[in-house]
Amino acid sequence: MKNEYDIIVVGAGSAGLAVSLFMAKTGLKTLLVDKTDKDIGGDCLNYGCVPSKALIHVSRILHHAKEAGKFGLQISGTADLLRATEYVKSKQGIIRKRENAGFLRHQGLDVVLGQASFHDNHAVKVNDNVYKAKKIVLATGSRPAPLRTPGIEKVKQYNNENLFDIADLPKRLLVVGGGPIGVEMGQAMHRLGSEVTIIDRGTNILPHDDAAVTRVLLAKLQEEGVRFIPGAKITEFTTANNAVINKDNGEILQQSFDAVLVAIGRTFELSTLELHKAGVQAKENKIVVNKYLETTNKDVLVCGDVAGDLYFSHAAEQHARLILNNLFSPFKKKLDNSQMSWVTFTDPEVATFGLQEDFLKRGNYRYERLEMDFSDDDRAIIDDTGYGKLILFLSKGSVLRKTKILGGSMVAPGAGELIQELVLANTQQLSINSIFNKIYPYPVASRVNQFIVVKHKERQLTERTKKTLRFVYKLFN
Repeated sequence: MKNEYDIIVVGAGSAGLAVSLFMAKTGLKTLLVDKTDKDIGGDCLNYGCVPSKALIHVSRILHHAKEAGKFGLQISGTADLLRATEYVKSKQGIIRKRENAGFLRHQGLDVVLGQASFHDNHAVKVNDNVYKAKKIVLATGSRPAPLRTPGIEKVKQYNNENLFDIADLPKRLLVVGGGPIGVEMGQAMHRLGSEVTIIDRGTNILPHDDAAVTRVLLAKLQEEGVRFIPGAKITEFTTANNAVINKDNGEILQQSFDAVLVAIGRTFELSTLELHKAGVQAKENKIVVNKYLETTNKDVLVCGDVAGDLYFSHAAEQHARLILNNLFSPFKKKLDNSQMSWVTFTDPEVATFGLQEDFLKRGNYRYERLEMDFSDDDRAIIDDTGYGKLILFLSKGSVLRKTKILGGSMVAPGAGELIQELVLANTQQLSINSIFNKIYPYPVASRVNQFIVVKHKERQLTERTKKTLRFVYKLFN
């Protein structure tokens, strides 16, 4: 029948596109549903990765131009916000050429635009039409969580969905939330010309990264002029330009601002899906999901943010690979985040991968923590980035077992690129000797990865080992 499919995918973001395009390429009849043509591309293209990194790129150019004053080049004037946002939109437009309904139809997909809701266990309804399939994948993404502080209705507020349409740069921007969105956009807006204050309930920024690296980033942000208020909560907005802040130590502050950027987490819009009609359960506004990304209806799967797992585009891609494997293979895989990596694209960047120390401690792993700053690295000296820091967690076992990289974290300019060989070593379970024996062109920045391993090897050179080496040298020379 016309409206019967092998698989239906609801949501055309990173997750939905990855699943639906592969299924269509195999020749299976595939339907992709999203609300509008503009929604195709999902949060990443429209409100997340793409526009945020484009704005960061602009702000970084402006910042580096100002730094040229150290060498006698004087830069004056203020940033043109309209031109900055036009740049962002232009880059989105390039990517949108391959992420729209017409293009996807040329790739073999059936695409229907409209609000989808379940009709029964194996069917969805869109624009009064019912579409059936053996399997249905929900890839409907997430939304920015709203701030419900009393008086918030008085305030000019932004989140990641409307920040890139901003018309006027606020002179004073109050950022609520010290996670990746808060610190990335906070620094970018400061570099564009806003006075930025970041407030967070925690004692430090980026709570999911190692505190030793996030302290380095915080120091650099404060050096630029970004203010951070830790251990604090806004209890009331008394006017459109004033917030009352309660700190954990009992101190009460009054904070003035012109606009607020809300970056306190993510939530889901599930009510429109009518999950109950498909036997899909949800608790506390989250879909109940198992390790195979199956819902309580085994023929309805979730992929991407809506799985309530990790809110990264590359996590969505990981989900898609797992789902595709399990759709075609009798050997089912479970979701495993032990080798996940992520990057916060501030300047300097913070990049983290693999298992982290709190997990290693809870699991009673035998491990060793290596920590090194970049002050003695030649490239860091040249580039004035000696403040960088690298942390590695190495397996610790018998002398017969290879020492492997369990995880780590780095703060440095370009850290997201620098750690990629460490991520590969972690993913492929390579010995640290793969880093130790690699020949690095001098003076590439990634030599820091070898530097920390060399330092580790040097510490293993005990007096007994040195004595043995001296004996062998004299014996054969």
